[in-house]
Amino acid sequence: MPFALFVGVNHHGQSTLFGCGLVSNEHTQTFVWLFRTWLDCMGGCAPRSIITDQDCSMKSAVEIVFPDAKHRWCLWHIMKKIPEKLRSYNEYEKIKSKLKSVVHDTQSPQEFEQDWSEMLEKYKNLKQSDWLSTLYAEKHRWVPCFVKTTFWAGMSTTQRSESMNAFFDGYVHSKTSLKLFVQQYENALRYKMEKEIKTDAKSFSKTIPTTTPYEMEKQAQSVYTIAKFKEFQQELIGKMFCEVIGVQEDTPVKMYDVQEEVWIPKSTLDETSPEIKTKKVMKKVTFKVSFQKDECQLECSCHRFEFRGILCKHAICVLLRNGITLLPERYILRRWRKDVRR
Repeated sequence: MPFALFVGVNHHGQSTLFGCGLVSNEHTQTFVWLFRTWLDCMGGCAPRSIITDQDCSMKSAVEIVFPDAKHRWCLWHIMKKIPEKLRSYNEYEKIKSKLKSVVHDTQSPQEFEQDWSEMLEKYKNLKQSDWLSTLYAEKHRWVPCFVKTTFWAGMSTTQRSESMNAFFDGYVHSKTSLKLFVQQYENALRYKMEKEIKTDAKSFSKTIPTTTPYEMEKQAQSVYTIAKFKEFQQELIGKMFCEVIGVQEDTPVKMYDVQEEVWIPKSTLDETSPEIKTKKVMKKVTFKVSFQKDECQLECSCHRFEFRGILCKHAICVLLRNGITLLPERYILRRWRKDVRR
């Protein structure tokens, strides 16, 4: 029987299990039953966001049971189908490179629309691809620039669910009886809980040293779990690759252009052979940060805070430029704090 897992993220960035179900088939009505039963177990608290693969039955069930949840598709599952769906086209390598750029590098829906149109215009035979047409129609479910304004705890794939499946491989197998399954499920859950408790203790007993003299780093060190402090630390260090190159100050909300030096992998065709070689090249990318000083409110076009819950290097750059040395409380999410108790 298919083993359906509900997996999320705890305050250490670890996968956490919210429940599971055994289903006899993968029809819409079965998923509706599964979701409603799980919702009852969760005290009627529905998820704000949910990631699944492109299963049509599951999509319908989500719309019925979780009408207010933001539902997205696993980006990895979509992108891994590129060879299967597009390899038969002429200039496949160039098409693949362009498609990945359109998906990953566009910062706004408007920019995506423009780049997508340019791609179809350049490679006209792509207009005949039913796969691409279907994906375009559902772009709000998988393209990063359409979904990154919603909080996903940094997740864009169902990888955590799949890794949890692998985790259960050590406890259950196809010959496991239903009675033994329940016992083994409890054992697996207990192991996960013990691991979280140990990590909780480590966050209080161990201190990761700061790398800069900034007060906001010491502040983050005192409130974040170790994993989330390291994540913030990387953003703060990344500020050294950022520079404010423009500012519009004649409005209540200041607009800053923050340029970042980004090293990206670039695939190139070797002139002496048909092989594809990958090297890293430096690219200057400009992000727009709006800043309302009275409310100490920021919004960056990268939307890292909205997506991951950690303030981005571009916003940090603007805060420091305005003499603000501590993180505003609104940008320290309770769910990443070390004093969280579940």
